Amino acid sequence: MNLQLLNEVTAFIWQEGDMLDHGEYTEWLNLWAEKGTYIIPINPKETDYENTLNYAYDDHHMRELRVQRLIGGESISTSPQPRTVRTLSRFRILGEDGQQLTVRCAQNVREFRKESLKHYSADLTYTLLRSESGLKIQRKVISLINSDDALAGIGYIL
Repeated sequence: MNLQLLNEVTAFIWQEGDMLDHGEYTEWLNLWAEKGTYIIPINPKETDYENTLNYAYDDHHMRELRVQRLIGGESISTSPQPRTVRTLSRFRILGEDGQQLTVRCAQNVREFRKESLKHYSADLTYTLLRSESGLKIQRKVISLINSDDALAGIGYIL
């Protein structure tokens, strides 16, 4: 096991989680490769994301629109602004192919909004690319373990 690589990947994903919890959505966009995809499948066991229904299947343009809605207050789900705290754990490098890495980890998100606390747990699978400026997200798949609970009104990024 390459502990230096595991530490680098873990630090990168922790940084992403911290940015999302603190609403640094514009900076979060800079973590992405140009052709990256952000995917939240309805069925957590699904692997054919392109040909099935998803909660989210965002390319570069759709990620930018999502961020604009969140920071611009255009989404009813952003008022009042939710507060989130996420815990990321169980990091495992599944594969390394040249400049591309596949990483899986667990995520628990607590959302507090309108005097209500919600909890979402998921397996995250990242495809990361090495670039001159560091790691970039090529693909992020959020497989919710409680996907039967609709994500209606979610006012943040998983």
